[in-house]
Formats: sequence, structure tokens, C-alpha cells
Amino acid sequence: MIIKAKAPLRLGLAGGGTDVSPYSNEYGGAVLNTTVSLYARAMIEPLDNNKIILESNDLDQYQELDSAAYLDINGQLPLLKGVYNRIVKDFIKKPLSFKLTTIVDVPKGSGLGTSSTLTVAILGAFVEWLDLPLGDYEIAQLAYQIERNDLRLAGGKQDQYAATFGGFNFIEFGKDDSVTVNPLRVKSLYRNQLEWNLVLFYTGTSRDSADIIIDQAKGFRQNKVNAVEAAHNIKKIAYQMKRALLKGDINSMGKLLDESWKNKKLMSNAISNTQLDNIYNSAINAGASGGKISGAGGGGFMVFYCPGNSKQKVIDALSEFGGRAYNFVFEKEGLYTFTVRTH
Repeated sequence: MIIKAKAPLRLGLAGGGTDVSPYSNEYGGAVLNTTVSLYARAMIEPLDNNKIILESNDLDQYQELDSAAYLDINGQLPLLKGVYNRIVKDFIKKPLSFKLTTIVDVPKGSGLGTSSTLTVAILGAFVEWLDLPLGDYEIAQLAYQIERNDLRLAGGKQDQYAATFGGFNFIEFGKDDSVTVNPLRVKSLYRNQLEWNLVLFYTGTSRDSADIIIDQAKGFRQNKVNAVEAAHNIKKIAYQMKRALLKGDINSMGKLLDESWKNKKLMSNAISNTQLDNIYNSAINAGASGGKISGAGGGGFMVFYCPGNSKQKVIDALSEFGGRAYNFVFEKEGLYTFTVRTH
């Protein structure tokens, strides 16, 4: 048999950064995000030869190991090994033999939550294979623990929940470390209008989000006025954008994206750079009413709201930067797993 899982990548619309500790623990955070038709996929093929084969198709990495209850991370394929180690430790208590293959539709470090989404997909494949009693919240929380605690990867709290639940979600982060996912019932008219007017542009550069998030967290810990006040504003914008989306005031979202971007740049000097500023200004000059980086910043994807008939003009203007505009639709479903019987 072959076990397959896929989870959608997320597009952060508002509130990003307020899900990062220590801000979220001291003030509480809130984000608005949605998932799109770009995915992380994982496939498990059980083996009976006491081997573990790990393969990442998009990173072109491959390892064949002897089956063991714990796999040394040593910098290679850490997400694949991290999930396996936790599955054995928490549930199975013995070594397994299998081949695990993964692929992600966009480059690593692109700002769409690739690492967390891949972690969710891998975890989902193991849950399907081993029939583990985990619901959506438990899968998202376990994925978060694997990344942040086991692997010591810096990051926020929203990505694992977005990938697991799917669709439009308003996610609140309590001071007590609680997470509440509020699925939004967005009318199809409003959803289609937003989808029609958004440009998702890959800048052609990836980045290590951990470094930016560490710098951002440092600003919070030092209680830098600019960083904390900017985060307060970004959280407020998340609530405003949620109301606009639910009420169908879609055209106001461009202005809110613009306000969010201006505040986000105050949270860390690493969030933007000359290239990103030039891309942003070019999109605005071509007719976009607002936009922002997706994810921590520094590179990866940017999203722009293009009212009226300005979308193609914006895409044409951005073409000079050597990146790529991605076609997408909003994905309503989250983590999906199934088993293919081969005999």
C-alpha cells in the first residue's frame, strides 16, 4: 500500500508577526490567512527490509538509513526525521521501516509557510498509516512542537493551523499559549472578487525566515517602541480586514494591506530591502492599491491587491524584476490523506 497526504500552503493576509513569541505571549495575537492551490505532499511506502529511505524531490536530497527508533538530524532532511522521531517516541515505541518521499510546489523559504505545511503533510501521512487518534488541533499542535521544540526552528504559530484546517481562518493566539481557529464563512461572491484581484508574485529570492523572526523577537524582548507599536497596529488591521472580508468591502483590503506592510517594516530592518521596495513601488505605480510580503519578509512571495482592471498591468510591471506571478485559487480544504491499496 501507499499512503499519501497533501496540505495547502497559506497566504497571510493580515496579522503576521503577532503570532510570534514573545509578543503573542505578552499581548495576544491574531492573524487572518487563507490557503491556496499550492501544496506540500508526502508519500509513505511501508518496507519490510529494516531500512528507512528519505527523499525530498524538490530539494533533490536522498538518504537511506538503517531502521532505528531515533534518527540523528545532522542537518539533512530535518523535518522528515523530526516527525518520524516524534511519532516513534509518542506513539509507536519501536523502529519502523518505510520510504518517505516529499515534494513542495514552491521554493523553500518563499514565505508561504512551506516548512510548517510540509511538517503537517508528513505528520498526516503517518497518522493515516498508523491510524493515530489525532484531530485537527492535535495535528497542528504536534507539528508546531516538532518544529519549535524538537528541531529548534524559530517561527510563529499560524502556519501549522492554516495548513491543517484549510480555507479562510481568523486565528487568535492567547497569552496562555492557547490557539483558537475561527473558520470564516466568506460568501463565494466576495471570495471570487478577492481571488480575481490578487496577484501572487514570487520575487525570485528565498530567505531564512528564522533569522528575521529571531531579529523581530529581539525587538519585542527589548520592548522597542517601534516594534511593539507596529505589532499592535498589525493586529488591529487583522480585525479590520476580517470585517471587510465578511461584509464584502473587498476594495478596502488594498489599503489595509498597504497599512500592514508599512507597519511590518517597522518590526525589523531585515523584513524589507531595496529590491522588495522597488517591486512594491512598481506594483503601486501600475495600479495596485496595496500589498505586502507573505511570511517573515526578506524575500519570497509578495501579494498585491489590484482593483478594477489593473491586474495585468501590475503583472506586466513586475515582469522586469525576473520573478514570477503564480496562478492560484483559494483552497477550501486543509490536510487530506488517503491510502492506495496496491494489491
